[in-house]
Amino acid sequence: MSNSASSESRKLLLIDDDPNLILLVKDYLEFRGYQVTTAENGREALELLGQQVPDMIICDIMMPEMDGYTFVEHVRDNPSFDWIPFLFLSAKGQSQDRVRGLSKGADVYMVKPFEPEELVAQVESSLKQAERLSGRGRMSDSASRLQVPDNVELTPTELKVVQLVAQGMANRDIAAKLNVSQRTIESHVSNMLNKTSLHNRTELARWAIESNQA
Repeated sequence: MSNSASSESRKLLLIDDDPNLILLVKDYLEFRGYQVTTAENGREALELLGQQVPDMIICDIMMPEMDGYTFVEHVRDNPSFDWIPFLFLSAKGQSQDRVRGLSKGADVYMVKPFEPEELVAQVESSLKQAERLSGRGRMSDSASRLQVPDNVELTPTELKVVQLVAQGMANRDIAAKLNVSQRTIESHVSNMLNKTSLHNRTELARWAIESNQA
């Protein structure tokens, strides 16, 4: 199997206290062309973040020293790391576990046991989405500037929502994170589209990034 171009030189941080899982996932991801650094718990992972910033984090939840919930909160509270795509890989598969994981700041929640190909697909999807939204993806030089009225003012809640939209989160995941209904999030997005005269969530995310709203 050849390495995919999208995975070339991409750095992943894999955190889990199960050495067998670490070995399995690390070998599989490296076979697909990723560079994988590992840690046994959140505290060790924070030390590694201070040395090298990865393109994505894959993390277990139940770990000694510092669990995944505490670790993802540290990541999301630090402006140097808060943009990093974050995937929880956990044996805790109940609905409330997923909601809590996403609410804490994870972008993706996968339940063990899992198919390695599914993990790779999630990693590739998250990296591509982060690349597009950060502006590092390929964009035509002739791409038109967004025409947005001057002095657009967002409410504090709208600002939270647009920041999550810019991170690539779906409305249902934003709703879970903010503990409101999906209909409420859709209403906020609709209001922001009206305020900005933009046409869709993609343009809204781009505007949020370009205008330093996100």
